[in-house]
Formats: sequence, C-alpha cells, structure tokens
Amino acid sequence: MSGPALIEAKGLHTFYGPSHILHGVDFAVGRGETIGLMGRNGMGKTTLLRSLLGLTPPRAGEVLVNGRSMTGAKPHVVARQGIAFVPEGRGIFASLTVREHLVMAARPGRDGSRHWTFERALASFPRLAERLDHGGGQLSGGEQQMLTIARALTTNPDLLILDEATEGLAPLVAREIWSTLRLIREGGVAAIIVDKNLAAVSAIADRVVVLVKGRVAFAGSAADLKKQPESLHRHLGV
Repeated sequence: MSGPALIEAKGLHTFYGPSHILHGVDFAVGRGETIGLMGRNGMGKTTLLRSLLGLTPPRAGEVLVNGRSMTGAKPHVVARQGIAFVPEGRGIFASLTVREHLVMAARPGRDGSRHWTFERALASFPRLAERLDHGGGQLSGGEQQMLTIARALTTNPDLLILDEATEGLAPLVAREIWSTLRLIREGGVAAIIVDKNLAAVSAIADRVVVLVKGRVAFAGSAADLKKQPESLHRHLGV
C-alpha cells in the first residue's frame, strides 16, 4: 500500500456474545487501492467488514478512517466519511422503485464531487434503465445486486465495500458486475471485494488478504498467493 490508509484496522478483536471471532486483525486500504478479502465461510470476513463499518464494534483494537479514530462510531457516521457498503443479501427495499432507490441515495462525495450521477449509474447498468419503475421486490437477484452497487456508487464514495459481490449470480450477470468493478477501479475509487472467485479477484485486486479463523493468514499480491498451492488449497479450497 502506498500513501496513507483510507481505512485501517489495528489489532481488532471482535466478539459475538462469548464467541471470539476476530483475533488481533490488522488490515488497511490505501486511497484508490482494490483489496480482495478471501477465506472459507465462517473465517471472519463479514465480521471484519462489520467491525470497520461500526455495525459490530470491536471489543479491542482501533478503526481509523482517513487517519481519524472511528472506533465505536455509529455506522451512519462512518458512511459519511466516504464509505459505501454493498451487503450480502443486498438490502433492497421491496416497496421502492429502482428510480427511488437511486434518487434517495444520491449525494456528492466528501470533496463535493458528483462523478457518479443517476445517469452514469444507469449507463453502467443498462438493465436498470429498463426497470426504473419496477419495485425492488420485482427484480431478479442479479438486477438487485446491480441496483445495490449503483445505489452505493451514487453516494460518490472514496471506498466501496462489497460482501459476496457475485454470490449466486448467473455467470453472464457476474461478468457484468466484474466489468463494472474494473471501471470503478480505473476511476480511482478504492474497494474491498469479498468473493470466492479467485481468478476474478486476482484480475482486479492490488492485494489479496486471506482470513483463517479470524486471523490474517496471507496478505500480499495475487501472484504471490498463486505461488503457494498448499496455502491455496488449505485456506481457499482451490
């Protein structure tokens, strides 16, 4: 990572009740950097994201955004620092139309920029333009994921966080999502991408971080990870 961290975790210990999930995790994303966050199910990936976002505050350790301590801050306060979240399960409102989702979320970035307008979001996902007056509950799973990403982008974030970016999507839709993520990367927006597709993650990520039982088992380039076949098989089942 070059330059100061946009978001950083230092020694995070996060619990669900008595269950100790994260064990002293250090993690950082630089401005404009794309990180692939990987690991088998139940290894702490979503918990790390929730800890960064204030949804599940850590019991020990520190979260910093733009160098400012945000440990224990409310999720909406973290979001206002230029962080957008695409959660697993998508979080679509069934009663709101595609248009209403995008208009409701739209706001300038922290620096006042409006690079991701309503029109640009629709241009990136043409299928949504055909569904503008459809309710969220009427969309397919792939269309809902497109809408969730488009909605996040219209907040003009510095960092986009995607949990299970293409989980359960048809291959054609998944390719469309990856294509858009490459454009987002080229536009300078940083990203944390959780996904099981190592090839797709490797093609876009600057670095890959692998979690195993709440600890960082690997942090480095995708090329370096591929040179460790035993680690790939043991930690990712590849």
